[in-house]
Amino acid sequence: MTSNSTRTDSAYDVVLIGGGVMSATLGALLKLLQPDWSIGLFGRLDDVAQESSNAWNNAGTGHSALCELNYTPERADGSIDISKAVGVNEAFQVSRQFWAYLVESGVISSPRDFLNPIPHMSFVWGDENCDYLRRRYEALKDHPLFSGMRFSTDPAQLKQWMPLVMEGRKAGTPLAATWIASGTDVNFGALTHLLVDFLSQQSGFDLKLGHEVQDLKRDEAGTWQVSVRDLATNHALKVAARFVFIGAGGGALPLLQKTGIPESKGVGGFPVSGQFLRCTNPDVAAHHHAKVYGKASVGAPPMSVPHLDTRVIDGKAGLLFGPYAGFSTKFLKHGSLWDLPKSIHMDNLGAMLAVARDNMPLTRYLIQQVLQSNEARLAALRDFVPTARAEDWELIVAGQRVQVIKKDEKKGGVLQFGTEVVTGANGTVAALLGASPGASTAVPIMLTVIRKCFPGELPRWDAKLKEMIPSFGGSLADRPDLCAQVHEHTTRVLLLEG
Repeated sequence: MTSNSTRTDSAYDVVLIGGGVMSATLGALLKLLQPDWSIGLFGRLDDVAQESSNAWNNAGTGHSALCELNYTPERADGSIDISKAVGVNEAFQVSRQFWAYLVESGVISSPRDFLNPIPHMSFVWGDENCDYLRRRYEALKDHPLFSGMRFSTDPAQLKQWMPLVMEGRKAGTPLAATWIASGTDVNFGALTHLLVDFLSQQSGFDLKLGHEVQDLKRDEAGTWQVSVRDLATNHALKVAARFVFIGAGGGALPLLQKTGIPESKGVGGFPVSGQFLRCTNPDVAAHHHAKVYGKASVGAPPMSVPHLDTRVIDGKAGLLFGPYAGFSTKFLKHGSLWDLPKSIHMDNLGAMLAVARDNMPLTRYLIQQVLQSNEARLAALRDFVPTARAEDWELIVAGQRVQVIKKDEKKGGVLQFGTEVVTGANGTVAALLGASPGASTAVPIMLTVIRKCFPGELPRWDAKLKEMIPSFGGSLADRPDLCAQVHEHTTRVLLLEG
């Protein structure tokens, strides 16, 4: 595997960098597909799922476009474009299929350890927004992936769906909401631990926590030489790998840049931090059982859509409201203030300057959010919870997100919201960049990695992939019968009947 002149402390078929749900998902998929492959997972912190996969560092929505209005933009003619919503929903159905397979095969003993049924709602006020939501509902209600969605402007019905949101609300303002029972709350931190626990029980898997990957170089034989430092002993290690996946959240960009692959050139990152108001008062939490999404402010990034979420973490229900966006030059919550400056190189400087020039509304929005007072945060909360008391809510810092910046021939550079897989032309390295919908679509994203990086193995793996994911290779949106069958099956296996 390695050249004679290169000292190695260990060698693997696959090295996974980062201890989050993405690395854990890819590791589980590859181990199930190819049990004899050796896999090493390297995480910088002392436990897995401590950054964006941590339960309190993300909203755990189970993004399926059931309630997120930014996935259904309005066209110039007033019609609603549902194409992105369909794509996001289908991606989440792929994740559900894989999770159901893990439960049925005994890899996960109970889906309740990470997954709970929670209705998803969209909620708006004002004549214009209510009209938009009605048209959105009409565009989605007959699609097989959105079966069961309901719409109402009746305050009595809205009070049944979301009593905490309606309590104390003044009459006279037009209100509208959609409600669908098939939503979920996902504890991605717990899921990550379950997947890593499974991997740790398999032969040929090594979990190396407290180990920081510092460099990656490809040797003459085509093998990746990964430079690692044991943070406890400060001992330097050299690890060899045939394939490397960089799934280190915001820390993926600097490592991708160090690979030197042509595909890494011109790529930059824009970090966006976030905060939530959290309520763990059981009396308050008992009055709200839904994830309620509103409309984003003008100039706000899609990841800043306000929402009031029921969270079920370690068996206890709580509430999150936010996010309140902010800015930090860190790429990780446990990162360095030098992360952003160190990521700027001559090949991406032009794109980053162009993005700064073309996104002044976003810049103003972030400045306003950073300077926001506690009273202003509570005022935003009371748009959703009119009776909210300051003493029931605490401010917590969420996970750090790094949005992708790429070169663009016309604009010089564009800021992208979403997730993107960057792979080397030879398929021996892949990196995941970006944010939402992120963890909810971890399985289809990792299937993209597999398709791009292991095309020669796919014929052998095809049957197993279809066993794990019945819709693999096709589309549920175009096959209503299969869609209904898969949805019924995963609902039953994952105990999502409600």
